[in-house]
Amino acid sequence: MSVVGFDFGNENCVIAVAKERGIDVLLNDESNRETPAVVSFFEKQRFMGSEGAASLTMNPKSTVSQVKRLIGRKFKEVEVQDDLKLFPFEIVEGHDGGILIKVQYLGEIHEFSPVQILGMLFSHLKQIAEKSLEMPISDCVIGIPCYFTDLQRRAYLDAAAIAGLRPLRLLHDCTATALGYGIYKNDISNAGPTYVVFVDIGHCDTQVCLASFESGQMKILSHAFDRNLGGRDFDEVLFSYFAAQFKEKDDIDVCANMKASIRLRASCEKLKKVLSANAEAPLNIECLMDEKDVRGFIKREEFERLSSGLVESISVPCQKVLANSGLTVEKIHSVELVGSGSRIPAITRMLASLFKREPSRRINASECVARGCALQCAMLSPIFRVREYQVQDSFPFSIGLSSDKVPICTLPNSTLFPKGQAFPSLKILALHRNNMFQMEAFYADPNELPFGIASQISSFMIGPFPVYQLEMVKVKVRVQLNLHGIVNIEAFMQIEDGAEVTNVTSENMVAKSDHSPSVEQNGAEVTNVAQSAPSSIPADEIRKGKIFKRLEIPVSEEVYGGMTKAELSEAEKIELQLVQQDLKMERIKDKKNALESYVYEMRDKIFSKYQSFATESERDEISINLQKTEEWLYEDEPDDESENIYNQKLEDLRKLVDPIEIRYKEEEAREKARKDLLSCIADYRMNAGSLTAGERDAVIDECNKAEKWLQEKTQQQDSLPKNVDPVLWSCEIKRKAEGFDATCKYITKSLPRTDDSDHIDKPDDGELD
Repeated sequence: MSVVGFDFGNENCVIAVAKERGIDVLLNDESNRETPAVVSFFEKQRFMGSEGAASLTMNPKSTVSQVKRLIGRKFKEVEVQDDLKLFPFEIVEGHDGGILIKVQYLGEIHEFSPVQILGMLFSHLKQIAEKSLEMPISDCVIGIPCYFTDLQRRAYLDAAAIAGLRPLRLLHDCTATALGYGIYKNDISNAGPTYVVFVDIGHCDTQVCLASFESGQMKILSHAFDRNLGGRDFDEVLFSYFAAQFKEKDDIDVCANMKASIRLRASCEKLKKVLSANAEAPLNIECLMDEKDVRGFIKREEFERLSSGLVESISVPCQKVLANSGLTVEKIHSVELVGSGSRIPAITRMLASLFKREPSRRINASECVARGCALQCAMLSPIFRVREYQVQDSFPFSIGLSSDKVPICTLPNSTLFPKGQAFPSLKILALHRNNMFQMEAFYADPNELPFGIASQISSFMIGPFPVYQLEMVKVKVRVQLNLHGIVNIEAFMQIEDGAEVTNVTSENMVAKSDHSPSVEQNGAEVTNVAQSAPSSIPADEIRKGKIFKRLEIPVSEEVYGGMTKAELSEAEKIELQLVQQDLKMERIKDKKNALESYVYEMRDKIFSKYQSFATESERDEISINLQKTEEWLYEDEPDDESENIYNQKLEDLRKLVDPIEIRYKEEEAREKARKDLLSCIADYRMNAGSLTAGERDAVIDECNKAEKWLQEKTQQQDSLPKNVDPVLWSCEIKRKAEGFDATCKYITKSLPRTDDSDHIDKPDDGELD
């Protein structure tokens, strides 16, 4: 099994794999290191990745891209409504207020959730990895933005499950970049931590983190972000500039035409890259709209003036990350700039001014997240040995927990896990209850959340109790902020089993604790568990000489806005059906291509190398059938299109062509077999001189017989034209050669030898037969 890391971007995806010699980035079928995050639905098949991206202009309404922007979002969110203006495909509101994407597929209108589309893309990336590695994959680490909410993180896990993947961790993008940077860095000072700022400007967002590096470990001190500011916003500046220019100069409204808008945005993205290295750049698009060719021109100065507000906005999360960490600019050792939107010179100048040092580009801007994820996957997987390196991430939001609507907290602001909390993290709560009760997880500070995100996370119903209780009993609730950044809850109770114990020495029966002192908060005892503490609690505990049995209490969870188990199972079944349909169409496509290739190949051969081996009537019949088959291929696809119909067409053609092809191949094979037999005869004649007189005569006689047979048969065959079936077949000559060889070997083995010292009588002639 291999372990892989996925960087699922808004525009492109990158797959990295951990191997013995290091981390490699896998190539897709087009030998590219980046795969577009696009799914295109056609009449009978889906096309994903590069094929899907190529279909964007001709099938825009059923081609889904930038699905990352829709994961875990509500239809009525302001940001979602703004994105809808840029998307060519149709989005409607689901029954729960979520998002559904409408596409035309298999002759019907289908509605898919963003999680299902994400699952399709994960499945496609998995296929690329398995094809490249020639082995199945399951374990993986997936890069996610640090600003993802609990719901969005769960959506990624659901999408991975639909694709048959098992994520070992959802890793923040900047954390993955920092891991790949720090684990290979050998010049870390022993005098104290080395502080590095990582600025990741992606296609649709900007993420910044500040990390401290020491020998054998790294810590993320703070995260900051702007989830609506990325490279596409700079593309949009150019798009608006040229759209206005073309409307005035060429009298065409690009914004009113979907395909023209797609083409202009793609050209503006390329133009932005040109301006990163050049002071000016032209824009030329043929037949953009109304059969008009358009031309434009822009200088880098003008572009920087138009996008100056965006550049300044990037400084906001950079300043926040410093403020959250409590560090000053003077303590920063370096600034690493990554991401697909990071190549704009104005951004580099702004960061240099802000951090008082030139940003570095030593990290691969497009592959660093995937490489870091693959490295983390190797560290978490039992099949790889990676040198000890501690990775401590921080959580960007504050999380609180309430019981029966009353907050349970360890801090004054009702927070259980504060902002910047290192995770995974575990806290154990002790409450007194005698019946089922409910707990809710929520974001404690709505101001930390992106605009429009609800503070509710999930609800947990704890109970029923395994033993009926009249009086209050202590219930311990294990609250974990796990590796994925998701809140999980387990609960148990301890009851006395009636037995007294004295002089207990068994370490297994004594409850050990690495816990910090308990704190009483709103009727609950809150215990902070050290990171190094065991992840499980002893089943039995001894207090005052009595054994208390641990009994698990069932916990049912409801994730607000999340998929239920039944919905996830149904999504997995649908994906399996879609994969089978894709494979079926691929097989049909292969059969169709095979038939088409056969038609072109035989049309050429029948009037060239096969011409003398076919009669005129045979050539005419084959030509007519080839022409009919070609016309049939380029007509509308048959209603009952299947592998069998193409197989039958190919078989019908082969019945006509095979006899001619056999005659052609038989002539070559017959000549080779004739030469082999003559060579064998010559060898036996040459070696006959070293045999006894009886052996020599018998071998020479067999040589004469074989040579005479071959001569007669060859003369008979040469008297016939090439366009009739042969009377002498190569297989017949081979059988004759094998018989001749066996007879001669038998002769030389069965007859006794004579030498100079002894005389042995020759056997009777009958012994030769």
